[in-house]
Amino acid sequence: MNFELSDDQKMMRDTFARFLTEQSTMERVRSAQDTNGFDAALWKGLADMGALSLRVPEDAGGMGLGIFDAAVLMEEAGRTLASGPLAEALVALRVAGLLGADNTLLESALQGDQVITLALNNVASHTKQWVAGGAVACAVVAKKDNDICLFTLNDTKRGEETLASTALAEIDFSNAQCTILGSDETAQTVFAQAIEEWKLLLAIALSGLARQAVQMAADYACERNAFGQPIGAYQAISHPLADLITEVDGGKFLAWKAIHDIKHNLNDAAAQVSMAFYWNADTAARAVTQSLHTFGGYGLATEYDIHLYNLRAKAWPLVAGDPGNYLEEAGRRLYANEQVALPDVGEVAIDFDLGDEARAMAKELDDLFNRILTPELRAKAHYSFDGHDPGVHKILAENRFLFPAWPKEYGGREAEPYVVSALSKVWEKQGWTGHPTSTTMLVGTMIRKCGNDEMKSDILPKIVAGEAVCSLGYSEPGCGSDVFAAKTKATQLEDGSWRIDGAKMWTSGANIADYVLMLTRTDPDLPKHKGLTMFVVPLDTPGIEIHPVHTFQDERTNATFYDNVVIPDKYRLGEVNGGVKVMAAALELEHGGGFMKSQFAMTEAAEELCQELDLLQTSNAQKRLARSKMHAYIGEVLGNRALWTGVMGLESKAYGPMTKMFSSEKFQSDSRDLLDLTAPHSLSKREGPAGELNLAYRHAHGTTIYGGTSEVHRSMIAERALGLPRTRG
Repeated sequence: MNFELSDDQKMMRDTFARFLTEQSTMERVRSAQDTNGFDAALWKGLADMGALSLRVPEDAGGMGLGIFDAAVLMEEAGRTLASGPLAEALVALRVAGLLGADNTLLESALQGDQVITLALNNVASHTKQWVAGGAVACAVVAKKDNDICLFTLNDTKRGEETLASTALAEIDFSNAQCTILGSDETAQTVFAQAIEEWKLLLAIALSGLARQAVQMAADYACERNAFGQPIGAYQAISHPLADLITEVDGGKFLAWKAIHDIKHNLNDAAAQVSMAFYWNADTAARAVTQSLHTFGGYGLATEYDIHLYNLRAKAWPLVAGDPGNYLEEAGRRLYANEQVALPDVGEVAIDFDLGDEARAMAKELDDLFNRILTPELRAKAHYSFDGHDPGVHKILAENRFLFPAWPKEYGGREAEPYVVSALSKVWEKQGWTGHPTSTTMLVGTMIRKCGNDEMKSDILPKIVAGEAVCSLGYSEPGCGSDVFAAKTKATQLEDGSWRIDGAKMWTSGANIADYVLMLTRTDPDLPKHKGLTMFVVPLDTPGIEIHPVHTFQDERTNATFYDNVVIPDKYRLGEVNGGVKVMAAALELEHGGGFMKSQFAMTEAAEELCQELDLLQTSNAQKRLARSKMHAYIGEVLGNRALWTGVMGLESKAYGPMTKMFSSEKFQSDSRDLLDLTAPHSLSKREGPAGELNLAYRHAHGTTIYGGTSEVHRSMIAERALGLPRTRG
């Protein structure tokens, strides 16, 4: 896996970034509004750097580079609001070069002396249409029925006042001179590919624009004070920005995925192009609105730059009409077999492949599940602790599949993170619960890191052998996500042992577990975060009561009560009053992950049910299914980014929390929508897709709560990704 640009692309990015930061200042952007929204000097400078030549074939005088190279430019152009139809020019010049346009005109355009742009609609049916850069272009590449043409425009003034004062203009092609560049299948394919490339390049530009707008808002929220503290310390300000920076990153990487999947001829690549355009257009619009709102009344003032981002976020994509049309287009490509010619993307350095070792070990685990999961066991399967089977757990341990990342001396395989990710997908595919395994792995890892020798020799071998399952005792009645407000008391007795008294809530799996990892208060006189100690408590100790709490998700969790529970000191994990350090490490292990696999499974169930109900060929169903699949893809690329960052040892700006928060929130909202789409059949719990969709709706509501609530993760994202103050109220 690789999320890093090539060395040449990084050098190109830095070069373009410096140039555009210096030359596309907000003062220059404002000045361009007086010249049809076009900065001729900037355009010429970009041409001199070779920017306009990036996608033009070498034999036509260009550089012949790939879409990723152009994407690097477009992200910086979006960040700086470059004044000119850059995405349109890049693809129009490529079409002109591939189809042998007049060399003199092409050379002049590549040198930045003239502008050639792109018309998105068929001129035969749209004789008059809006064209980005139409106010300053000398020529437009367009399709007219089967002909791919170069329309030469006259010198008549074409500009008019528009929303963002860009070079947008409505062009009447009936008065333009037409030169046919080609009419055969090859020419038509080249033009169709250009339209798809334009969607990708504009999507990337919009992600760059949106990221800059959100960062501007975050910076302002650190400077502006209200009621004695920066406004960014208030969750009403920070949490929407945290949502948006997550969605901006997701949109960028969705476009990356589309380019990657085109290169590797993977399924859904064409749909992902449409998704990337729709998602980035919608996200940019919401991002600039929220960012401007963060500035309050100042955001409305023209001397503040944020309004420039607000207007361009709408002006750039709307030349293609309603962005919602492209979500419908994605639906047709997924479910109506709509075919399209995809562009030659060139070299692609990024890679989402988990590798041969991951595939081999995943197949081994898949084969093992297929051997041991009888029909009776599969009927028992459930996503929660309720699906646990001790026999299967023991067999998985014997085959070193319970904790594959652990060292071999602890029953593991020393599997790399990519391998572990592939194995987790097998668990999901097989529908076998991973909750007992993941929770036990967390507790076992903490014992390995912080446990004493007795704990390591007593408990750890049972965990490794698959003979012990663990649960978590963090939450307490009334404490919610504030785990450090724990009131359960641990009092050390004269013989060194500990007496525990109190109650824990949401102790999932306690009814089948052997141990509970428990946070207790050992010194009430110390500050809240300093008087805590962790223990691993055997659940068969006298004084423990386990009461079932049933959820509407068909899942049992528990309330556990501890009355005069006495345990030896050997069950203490870490130092006395050092629980925060241990807990922080445990929470770091827990935060992250995601529910993309559940989202994909839910979408597949909805597809199957729609097929049964004769809904799958309706545009309404296609659009809504496409949205759910799009969200799953975005969650997947966010998760891959977090995984790769960890493997590479790079700084993570809350990438794990981004993945968990986004995927759980979209799982919940999409489960609601797909339940609506297939109603009333989706109300049934009958076996098959209706029951699966029904359960997905109920399951999704817990995912935004456990493993760290969305609010906790939003605060982490705001602080780590945007540099906002701590947000706790």
